[in-house]
Amino acid sequence: MNTLKHAAQFKDVLKNYKMSDQSIQILNQTEFVMLSAVSSSGRNTIIRELLKSDDFYYIVSDTTRPMRVNDGVKEQNGVEYWFRSEEEVLEDLKQGKFVEAALIHDQQVSGVSIRELSTAQQKGKIAISDIDVQGVHTIMQHSSLAVPVFVLPPNYEEWMRRWKKRGTISDQEFTNRKQSARQELSVALSEDYYHFIINDDLEEVVKGVCQIAKGIVSKQHDQEGRLVAENILQRLS
Repeated sequence: MNTLKHAAQFKDVLKNYKMSDQSIQILNQTEFVMLSAVSSSGRNTIIRELLKSDDFYYIVSDTTRPMRVNDGVKEQNGVEYWFRSEEEVLEDLKQGKFVEAALIHDQQVSGVSIRELSTAQQKGKIAISDIDVQGVHTIMQHSSLAVPVFVLPPNYEEWMRRWKKRGTISDQEFTNRKQSARQELSVALSEDYYHFIINDDLEEVVKGVCQIAKGIVSKQHDQEGRLVAENILQRLS
């Protein structure tokens, strides 16, 4: 298990974290699509498809955790994460150079560096990343160009089917994931800035996210998505 050498310092700086004025300016000038979702909704597949076009730039998060080996393949710097030392991340946090960051299980600190958004802006591309609802809330307080999209399975039954397809997980993990989904859906439904999109056809959902990114929004699709989100939340209650 990883342990943080500077855990106390991270907790202190994150407790009252504020972006620098320069970071806020960059964030407010960058088109940024943020995909939130319940687990097993297909969000990562959607991102991979979107990145096949030249319009998007994937924001790779920074992390203090060491690289892992997954299925015999070692993670790569700048692909899964930017793997950085605690000292580097702590210093950037002190200087307000993160859009959002969090201490995870008291084992690592991960977050979105303003450096990545600056790169997207310089390339003239739309930044895109998977961001949890708390991170979205932080970003929306400072950006007029950020667009939050919540990805949903078509219904509760299909969601459960996708879960089973992923393989065996423990009852406790399944309970934890459902609890997280309940919290995420509750937060998203309480905000009027989310666009809800149902992932029942990959080609259509990718097209839908592209349209939302360009400001073309279907109120009907949003309403349908909210109804699905409300239904799933009701089934989880």
